[in-house]
Amino acid sequence: MEGIIGFLQNENIRFRTQVSLASCTTFRIGGPADLCIYPSSLEQAAALVRFFKKIECTYFIIGKGSNLLMPDEGVRTPLVFTESMDFLSFSEGGIQAGAGVSLARLSNFAAEHGIGGLEFLHGIPGSVGGGVFMNAGAYGGEISQVLQESVSVNRNGEKQVRTLAEHAFSYRHSSVAPGEILCSALFTGVSDTPEQIREHIAEFDRRRRAKQPLEYPSAGSTFKRPKGYFAGQLIEKCGLKGFRVGDAQVSEKHAGFLINRGHATYAEMTELISLVQNRVLSQFGVYLEPEVKILK
Repeated sequence: MEGIIGFLQNENIRFRTQVSLASCTTFRIGGPADLCIYPSSLEQAAALVRFFKKIECTYFIIGKGSNLLMPDEGVRTPLVFTESMDFLSFSEGGIQAGAGVSLARLSNFAAEHGIGGLEFLHGIPGSVGGGVFMNAGAYGGEISQVLQESVSVNRNGEKQVRTLAEHAFSYRHSSVAPGEILCSALFTGVSDTPEQIREHIAEFDRRRRAKQPLEYPSAGSTFKRPKGYFAGQLIEKCGLKGFRVGDAQVSEKHAGFLINRGHATYAEMTELISLVQNRVLSQFGVYLEPEVKILK
């Protein structure tokens, strides 16, 4: 650990030690992280990856922590946060956004510049980096529909530029590899008036508030949509709406959301996830694959 901290200090890369993961994940679950690192540029990210490769140290990348379930005992592996790569610019080529920019802020920025088509991103509680990595989407829209290219640092510490086609997007998947630090992305949309775009955003927000349990900590939709089905409907048909394991609960408002009622633990949430999976598989023969990334 001392060697890593010495390197970070020499490179002027911001870091923190003993950080509560419950404070930086939307589930509000997780113990202390030994080391959290916050590169602010592609150059810092590249230097960091090269250093980790040299000392043969594994690391894990986090955006806004909106799709993660962290263990209560914490994490010893260094965590690399992209939140400090927080910049936005507009030109004829589109909107350049840093990996740490929230999807809501990106959507608002597009509205200010009369760029429509990104409204669906507004209510997704993630960042540009995480959104590209998993091809985030909602209400019929996906990142793949508005992305032009991304810039990242690959696992060899080299700059990697991908066009839209090279992302090989599919449902909640892209060709961005684990361990690759996505630094920025270029987005385009369609010309529209700011007023019309904001109206679309407001409508999406109204629909979310009406259907989703936004008053409780969660990671959004807990499971990926199984082909030919909707996860929430299958869970509800199993009679699991409102079912609890401690403070971990299947939402009474939307069964596709597993929520933290206040003090849910990692063990309670993973037990509930497993129970839901087993019940749906037993009753419908459908395996629900978690959309949430579960660290062990």
